[in-house]
Amino acid sequence: MIESPQFPPLLTGEVVPRHSDPFNKAVSRAIAGVDSGSVFYSEADDSLNAALVLAPETPLEDAIQAVYVAQIGLAESLGALAPPEVPVHFQWPDRIKVNGALCGNIRFAADVSDPKAHPNWLIIGISVPFSQNDGEPGDTPNETCLYEEGCVNITPMALLESWSKHTLLWLTYFMDSGFERVHNDWRPRCDALGKRIEQPRPGIFVGLDEKGRMLLRQGVMTETLSLIEFAEHV
Repeated sequence: MIESPQFPPLLTGEVVPRHSDPFNKAVSRAIAGVDSGSVFYSEADDSLNAALVLAPETPLEDAIQAVYVAQIGLAESLGALAPPEVPVHFQWPDRIKVNGALCGNIRFAADVSDPKAHPNWLIIGISVPFSQNDGEPGDTPNETCLYEEGCVNITPMALLESWSKHTLLWLTYFMDSGFERVHNDWRPRCDALGKRIEQPRPGIFVGLDEKGRMLLRQGVMTETLSLIEFAEHV
């Protein structure tokens, strides 16, 4: 039997059926008025799937920066639990990389899409594979799972506990100090900064601006891309 994870103060957990999607459950409960700080999670033993409900007090263009907080929370959790030689990086806007290969993603949705509007809720979900359900190791060299990277002593529930603690800590930093501290910690964990990328659009990934928008240089022009553009429609 899988032990229930322990969550830090201000966060409460609710398990969903094994084959249900915690993100969709979080959205439906948020629409119904669930408390901020609720974490919905699956007890699957081959992956971590969870979603956190937030009730921002700022416009969406500021609140969406919490997506970076959740990414840092995951990187620090894996840094604490995984072997020290396992590097964790980000691929903008929503992918997690372990040892240079894709290993999970962040999802997010809000009840508004206007950057200046104040959302009633913001959902941030996380999905990290622990084992490959199909195929053999090496079949998809650009993708990996935690067990293939030597993280055999980590369980999904242990990672969920750690992620919730680190994310809550960084949410506190974010609310107290704004985006600058989050940006400074996120930047060195993104392995595409200063490089040419093809996704989500071709160009040179220059960095992030003060609102957390991607700065993408194409020739002599630089455009901005917001995380809001990649939020899920619910």
